[in-house]
Amino acid sequence: MYSRKRMTALAAAGMSGVLLLTACGGGGEDLTGGSDEGQNGGSGTGDDLQDVNIALIAWEEAIAVTHMWEVVLEEKGYNVEVTDVDVAPMYQGAANGDVDLFLDTWLPNTHEQYWEDYGDQLEDLGSWYDNAILTLTVPAYMEDVNSIPDLLDHVDELDGRIVGIDPGAGLTDTTQNDAMPGYGLNEDFELVTSSGAAMLAELDSAIADEEPIVVTLWRPHPAYAKHDLKDLEDPEGLMGDAETIHAVGRDGFGGDYPQLSGWLEDWSMNDDELASLEALTVGDDVEDPEAGAREWLSENPEFLERTLGEDAEGLDF
Repeated sequence: MYSRKRMTALAAAGMSGVLLLTACGGGGEDLTGGSDEGQNGGSGTGDDLQDVNIALIAWEEAIAVTHMWEVVLEEKGYNVEVTDVDVAPMYQGAANGDVDLFLDTWLPNTHEQYWEDYGDQLEDLGSWYDNAILTLTVPAYMEDVNSIPDLLDHVDELDGRIVGIDPGAGLTDTTQNDAMPGYGLNEDFELVTSSGAAMLAELDSAIADEEPIVVTLWRPHPAYAKHDLKDLEDPEGLMGDAETIHAVGRDGFGGDYPQLSGWLEDWSMNDDELASLEALTVGDDVEDPEAGAREWLSENPEFLERTLGEDAEGLDF
């Protein structure tokens, strides 16, 4: 059911309450959802409640955009709390009103089951990215390799290796059980699994020496800002269709945060914008993602104008 790379070790149901209480309990606040002003500390910006709790699952694009919105909202006068949590407890917590907002819901496939289970208790605040895909990818200098079937002509050059990520990842499952047998790669290629970090290290090393390599990758990813890469064409669609990424609020979010809801509904990012934001917030040498988000916002005033409209006036990053 879960076609994405990170649908691996979901937290056990028994852990969800512990995770949410630990992450959200700050100072004994009652983060129980609903539209009562007392729940979030009274009115803040415009007609919005002042306090907002954003759930963060440690995925590249989630880290990037969560810190970006954290910086923007704090500049606009909100009190922002970021709750680190796993995917299953996140949906449970948002449905229960323990967190207000999550910015990285993949639809229609990756989070399909969660949406079926909890969607009627959540508010879809709109899609902000429409090119979320799983890919097999090579450096752009591999000019003769443009589609997945082309790999069969370069088995020796690639040492019969596709460099993958975690063994239990959805991307690994899709590559190994759909794409490789579907294109006849499983007889000549081995999918070498280890971790996302190990895959990126091999990619960095190969590109530094301008050597051939093929890796399992996904968009959005900061590697696209770091290297000139080429996603291989998937003529049979075996890696899956592109998905959209949505911002999702707890029930009652729109009523409690009408201004923020409007900003989120106007929010969109393209590949270049997201890759460059990720490079400053989740790269190997990033020590302060909030500082990286501020740097990106200072370099992209048109993004703020597009997203916040006249509310972007006076923001200085």
